[in-house]
Amino acid sequence: MRFLIQWSGAGLLFALSFVAAHAATGGEPAAVPQVDIAPCLAAAAADDIDKAATACAAVIDNEKTAKGDLIRALIARGGLYARHDQVDRAIADDSRALELDSGLADIFNARGELWLRKGDKPKAVQDFGAALKIDPNHEKAKVNNKAMAREIERIGAQMAVAGKPSFICKGARRPVEKAICANRELADLDREVFAANARVLREARNAGEAKALQREQDDFIARRNAGFGRPGYDLKKAMQERLQRLNGVDGY
Repeated sequence: MRFLIQWSGAGLLFALSFVAAHAATGGEPAAVPQVDIAPCLAAAAADDIDKAATACAAVIDNEKTAKGDLIRALIARGGLYARHDQVDRAIADDSRALELDSGLADIFNARGELWLRKGDKPKAVQDFGAALKIDPNHEKAKVNNKAMAREIERIGAQMAVAGKPSFICKGARRPVEKAICANRELADLDREVFAANARVLREARNAGEAKALQREQDDFIARRNAGFGRPGYDLKKAMQERLQRLNGVDGY
């Protein structure tokens, strides 16, 4: 009997303590405190990188942050870093967000633009393609992907004609033409001058202007042919100056 009484007393104490705890929480289990993401989003929206650094870190580094809120905080901070030219940090945040949710077309496109800023075109193309795979109608990704396709085409075309001048070397007769054909850098310059001149002729406002522009190009060729080989004449410099003028430096 003494054992039962002692047990009952211990049980009673336990029961009372449970009831007290239950009453203190209003009859519900103790709630897990929610991580407040609002300060992070507000600081990012206000473009306040100092406040965002603290507010967003409090969300991102907290193990109790819900997955959805973590993704939102990473995207917000990543966008802020991108606006402040902290490209590597922005890529890191976007990458972590994509690890958590690989269906974010906007973030694939945003990260692709960041790769472009770093000069990593292959990774940029990959991210633009990923964005379009998720959303074939993603306008920004379509524009970016098309621009990259043109850039790759242009690079390929340049590689195909690299080291080749605007004229056929087999028919070269003048010493200056032979010199251009024998020098890869001069050959590239000649081709660029030719292409730039063709462009300004296309952009001429009228036939009279086009005629005057072509006359200037013809004068340059004549001076080049006559000057080559003479003491003090620098063919490379002359071609560079002509290209600068055609491209709008000290000219059009």
